[in-house]
Amino acid sequence: MTSIQAGARPTTKISPALFAVTVFASAGLVFMVQPMVAKLVLPLLGGSPSVWNTSMAFFQAMLLAGYGYAHLLQRIASARRQAMIHAGALLVAALVLPLRVSELAGPPSSEHPILWLLAVLALSIGAPFAVLSATAPLVQAWHARVFREEGGPEPYVLYAASNLGSLIALLAYPAIFEPTTTLQGQRLGWSLGYLGFVLLMGVLAWRVSRAAFDAPATSAVLAPRAPPASWTRRLAWVALAAVPSSLMLGVTTHLTTDVASAPFLWVVPLALYLTTFIIAFSEKPAIRPEYALILHALAVAACAVMLPFKTANFLVQLAVHLGAFFFTALVCHQRLVSLRPPPERLTEFYLFMSLGGVLGGAFNAFLSPVIFTNVYEYPLMLVLGCLARPWGGRIALWRWFVFIVGIAAAYAAGILVQSQGFDDNVKLMLGIVAVCAVINSPRALLFFALIGAISVAAELVGDRVDTRQSWRSFFGVLRQSEAPIPGVGQVRMLAHGTTMHGAQALNPDYDCRPFTYYALETPIGQVFLAGREKPHPLTIGAVGLGTGAVSVYPRPGDHLTFYEIDPLVQRIATDPKHFTYISNCAEGRIDFVIGDARLTLQNEPKDKFDILLIDAFSSDAVPAHLLTVEAMRGYLDRLKPDGVLILHLSNRNLALAAPAAAVVKAAGGEGLHQIYSHDPNVPHLWASSVEAMIVGKTPEALEPFRADPDWRPADDQGVRPWTDDYTNLPGALYAQLRSRMGWLP
Repeated sequence: MTSIQAGARPTTKISPALFAVTVFASAGLVFMVQPMVAKLVLPLLGGSPSVWNTSMAFFQAMLLAGYGYAHLLQRIASARRQAMIHAGALLVAALVLPLRVSELAGPPSSEHPILWLLAVLALSIGAPFAVLSATAPLVQAWHARVFREEGGPEPYVLYAASNLGSLIALLAYPAIFEPTTTLQGQRLGWSLGYLGFVLLMGVLAWRVSRAAFDAPATSAVLAPRAPPASWTRRLAWVALAAVPSSLMLGVTTHLTTDVASAPFLWVVPLALYLTTFIIAFSEKPAIRPEYALILHALAVAACAVMLPFKTANFLVQLAVHLGAFFFTALVCHQRLVSLRPPPERLTEFYLFMSLGGVLGGAFNAFLSPVIFTNVYEYPLMLVLGCLARPWGGRIALWRWFVFIVGIAAAYAAGILVQSQGFDDNVKLMLGIVAVCAVINSPRALLFFALIGAISVAAELVGDRVDTRQSWRSFFGVLRQSEAPIPGVGQVRMLAHGTTMHGAQALNPDYDCRPFTYYALETPIGQVFLAGREKPHPLTIGAVGLGTGAVSVYPRPGDHLTFYEIDPLVQRIATDPKHFTYISNCAEGRIDFVIGDARLTLQNEPKDKFDILLIDAFSSDAVPAHLLTVEAMRGYLDRLKPDGVLILHLSNRNLALAAPAAAVVKAAGGEGLHQIYSHDPNVPHLWASSVEAMIVGKTPEALEPFRADPDWRPADDQGVRPWTDDYTNLPGALYAQLRSRMGWLP
């Protein structure tokens, strides 16, 4: 409860700009440290969307802790005592600096990744993050004390400044700081920034305490002017904050799982999320609520129709999905602002708002992967967000007629799935439902029901990919599908999100033939076939299991060990109900090691492997720590003098060959590079286009491959080698775009 004491008029003038600068600086530090900690910690768990979702849930929990602390601090009537307590909290939190990854939680765990990640985040950054998060509500409460009697600006506008600082920091990290500074420099820079903020906060606290709002001992404590909010309103605050929080993580997971796993795609939804706060809490919002409602209705209806069709143009899908998310979040946040209490109750408001953010994030990070086998939380929250719209009064009869037409069209879309005119007729029916939804958008319940009907129909009428089974783990969504291939027959495939992880023919004539990246013709197949010519038994390591296709190459007497981070992948690949490469085709000894490959390979003896395959870069959640100079030295140490390391570098969005070549050179190795293009005349999936690099400790190790003109010396193109202290994924993204588009400088 906020308490205001009667006392003398303030004797010290404080510029409103000092309050704005303080909340801006704290927000910048808060959102700068999130991707920085991700760079320090998250690659050890494979960089999957769930890693980011879990981290976001943790940061939201720390935000709640900070807001709760700020709310409790308002029970202390003296501004001077508040300032002293907060200064002490800031200094105590600084004890974990300089920023680093705590080793108290031990090595990463693939069996309990969520618990390990939460423990590491709590020990490494929890205290400074929570104390920094308290800045926005605390400074706004001080602002209310200073300016309430003078008719000054409302303190809620400071929340817009806070989110502006967050947005700038979020965009600046991948665009400026990550590609231009080392991780050590980033850690030290942030730590110095934190200490600088402590001084800034100290100045503000001193000025506020000098404003003579501390009453004499004989003064009476005045009760808050505003009555407590009802629990109905408090629950509304929670719900209106929870839906956008969940939706932000849901749209990120959907886009990276079902559309395209584009690097840094998580930045865009988070940036839009912050932008909705800036607009909603501004005195003069850039998008007025009545316009936001119109755009929300159009965007959500379009998104619901497009949701089943995942093979549509990527840019169109990106615009529609992000537009629906943005306007849903904006409508929720503008509704939230309209229900805000007077300034005397603002810390309570932020506390419940933060609780909603935590519940929304926790639903996606912890509950959804357990109860859903697909990313169903995304359409669920998209539908629930419709309830934030105005409910209106009595529903006219004609609106009920439009509603019935829409429901009938949604039902008809499901019936038409088996008809000959599937595509055109189904899209027509879904379009009718969308139009009916927009017409009824002024009535939240009718709009909610029609958008829900489209979402249910999506399960029946989407792109007809023959998905036979899907699984979900912390590391993402795995789907098993089948397709007929001319000349081969039925082929079973395993995909992780949008990335193919292997395929196997069901035809007994081809069921032990490796397909896609691992086919005999590809660079990976070439190295394994050359290894089979050696007279002695081979010791082989493969980072990345997939369907286990590599297991067909070892001979009797050879020993292959798979290093896989996701236990679910091992269960699928070794179960003959799904894939039989390992159970029926493998002739040599096969072992499995679960965990992060870089850590588990460190436990292997030196000079162990004849062939070591690193196949962890084909998706776009690239574990960059597996492609650094330090990692490369570890790989080379575990190769025999004539052993060969294979780097599978195929990637849709990142140009990894030049950084890999630079890393190989810096680590003292020799590299050859090949880009293999599949023959368009052979059956689909028979062999995929592959980019690969082979590495040896000495030039002699690669001598058997130099006669093949397809293998060329690796060219680093002057790229700076990646290290544990420096990686440049934005640079790799730009290089790939430049090679595709040609006209980029």
